[in-house]
Parts: sequence; structure tokens; C-alpha cells
Amino acid sequence: MLPKKEIVNFKKLKVKSATKVLLKDHPTGYEGTTHGKKEAEALLQESLKQLSVIQDKLYAYNKLGVLIIFQAMDAAGKDGAVKHVMSGLNPQGVKVCSFKAPNALELDHHFLWRHQIALPARGEIAIHNRSHYENVLITRVHPELILNEKLPAIDSVDKIDESFWQMRLRQINSFEKTLVENGTVILKFFLHLSKNEQKKRFLERIENPAKNWKFSAGDIKEREYWKCYQQAYEKAIQATSTDDAPWFIIPADDKWYARLAIASIIHQQFNKLEIDYPVLDKDQKKELSFAKAELQKQF
Repeated sequence: MLPKKEIVNFKKLKVKSATKVLLKDHPTGYEGTTHGKKEAEALLQESLKQLSVIQDKLYAYNKLGVLIIFQAMDAAGKDGAVKHVMSGLNPQGVKVCSFKAPNALELDHHFLWRHQIALPARGEIAIHNRSHYENVLITRVHPELILNEKLPAIDSVDKIDESFWQMRLRQINSFEKTLVENGTVILKFFLHLSKNEQKKRFLERIENPAKNWKFSAGDIKEREYWKCYQQAYEKAIQATSTDDAPWFIIPADDKWYARLAIASIIHQQFNKLEIDYPVLDKDQKKELSFAKAELQKQF
């Protein structure tokens, strides 16, 4: 059972291909009035149960892999979203990768390399907490980071112009198109948090000893670049939301709604795959009948 449309409007959250993206036009919180947190929790649990069933079919089908990407500003709830999605999945068929700043080995390869080796195999689900999009987000806000990649034609920040970013976005689109054409289903979620809500969550991390470990002084410094990050996200989402690899902009101020929306969308997109358990041919069915007869003879 999928949640009612009043709670999760799939079409509204999905970014259509070639659509201009202005984040100020997208809500950061739940705007409905007819449902609340209690009902959402029940619907969330129902969606998570269904995810487990579909995951089992995905594994048995063994022709598709699923890549789920989470991007967001700090404190938007990526970790919590991953935790809730994972609660409805068998961990044996899922790998979660949280990408930090690239290390020396990763910088010795092209920017997609470390993400490519973390892709799901057939029958698997991979969840990327941050992803290859960091290479057109944080690096766009701080272009000096590009110099660490040791690109042959880039030896100064001055050479990192708009044509460079357009090239990199094209490379991402080509990368994802190749994945889709070879059996990887891609779902991309941007958790859209307001600046005021981020401030509230940062203060909670400072004031609550159990959450002190989550806080970094660097987070406050990055808030100075809020507008730059919003613009970087707009350009990235607008350029890379395609029919085959869509972006979903999830209102993240209300955690209960964000988690419900994400689980519901994954459930809905999985159902579109129309996969089921493999059907045995005549010879395989004969083998099953023979095995059953043999087992019944045994004590």
C-alpha cells in the first residue's frame, strides 16, 4: 500500500528532465494539513515492509542493480534517511558508502573512479551517502580543490570556468546513462533543508552532549557559503535530472515527512520495475518434482 497522494505527491517531488530548478520554489517542510507524524509513521512502516519483499525479488531476478544517492547540506538528515531505508532491507544485499574527501589514491584516478568501484552488482542495492555529485558541488563552491586532482589542463583556479563545469556535468550524465543502459536503476534524492532549520539542528548538536560528536566547527564556516551551495545544487540538479536517472527534491525540515517521502518513492520506483521471481522451465520443474519425491522417501 502506497501512502495517499495528499501526503506524498510523487510528481511534485520529481524534477522533470530539462526543467529549470530554483530551490526557493521548492518547500523545505511538509505543507499539508490533513495528516501528521503519527499516521506518517504507520505508512512508513508499511512501505518499509514492502521494500523487503521487492528486494527479495530483485535478488532472485538478478538482472538489475539499484543505486540510491543522497545529497544534502549538513544536518539535513542523510544519515537518518539511510538508517530508516536500511531498516526495511536485508543488509546482506545492500552496501552503504559514505564518501568523505578523496584520499591520495583516489586523487590519482579520475573523479568517478571511487564511485564506480562502489556500484551495486546485479541483484544488489547500493546507497551512496554523498556521491560523485560532490565533484560539482563542494568543488564548485571551493574550486581550489580541483587542483588536487592534478588534471593536465588545469594548473590554476583561473582555468576552472563555466565550460569546465558543463564538461563535468556532461561526464556525469554519460556515466549515469551507461549505468542505466547496463542494468542499474538510479534514484537521486536531494534533502532540501532551510537555513533556519540547519541552525536549529546545529545548536541542538552543541547543546546535547549525546550529539556533540556530530558537530564540526567547519560546519559553521560552510554556512557562509549557503547561497553558493544552493546555486551549485540548482545547476547540478537541473543539468542531470533525466528520465532514466531522476532527481527528487525532498522537503527535509520535517524529518518524519522526509523519511516517509523517500521510502514511498523508492517503493513506487521499485514497483515500476515489474520484476518477479524467476519462472522455472519444464526441465527445472521436473527436477523439483524428482527432488520432492526423493526427500519424501527419506526419514
